[in-house]
Amino acid sequence: MSQRWQKSSYSGQETHCVELSSPPGLIRDSKDPDGPVLEVDVATFLRAVRTGRFGR
Repeated sequence: MSQRWQKSSYSGQETHCVELSSPPGLIRDSKDPDGPVLEVDVATFLRAVRTGRFGR
C-alpha cells in the first residue's frame, strides 16, 4: 500500500519539519523523503505529544 504524506501544520513555511503518513502510524523528515521512517503506535504517540513529552 502506498503512503500519502502530510506536513505538520505547526511547520508553516519551514522546510525543517515532520510529515505524517496516511493511513497513520509513520513519521518522516520532510527534507529527506527517501530517508528513514519511524513507525509509531498512534495513540501512544499522541498521548506523549499532548502531555509535553517532546517539548518544543
